[in-house]
Amino acid sequence: MEKTTDLSDRYPDAGILPFELRNFGKSVQFSGPAVTVKCFEDNSRIKELSQTPGNGKVLVVDGGGSTRCALFGDIIAIDLQKNGWAGAVIFGCVRDAAVLASVPLGIKALGSHPRKTIKQNEGQVGGRIVIGGVAINAGDQIHADEDGVVVLPAISGT
Repeated sequence: MEKTTDLSDRYPDAGILPFELRNFGKSVQFSGPAVTVKCFEDNSRIKELSQTPGNGKVLVVDGGGSTRCALFGDIIAIDLQKNGWAGAVIFGCVRDAAVLASVPLGIKALGSHPRKTIKQNEGQVGGRIVIGGVAINAGDQIHADEDGVVVLPAISGT
């Protein structure tokens, strides 16, 4: 996988998430096409997607930056890994951090929180989301490593 620093140099107009996300999964470097989810304190759509074949894709969740509960935990992470997802980028919190560290999946999030979400069957999958001023569309290429997260449009050929 190409490093995010090299991608940033080669594509100066690339989207770069403008805040530091913590690494929670065993895999620190990961990349793949984005599957976007917009949800706020309800992980119903995330849970549904975790049950589907990932084919090397990256789940990118706009959780509104909420730090009041966790959108993602050990069961979802294990399901994503088993179903062939490359990783997840969560603009929100995760939980079960000790278990997440042992799952061979890339996981980046704002932080951890012990409280789970309340499932109300809300959220949208596949649309355009904006995280920290960076637009992310389904199919855009996500590249993540120790230095951050780079978003390249799907048409860039990467």
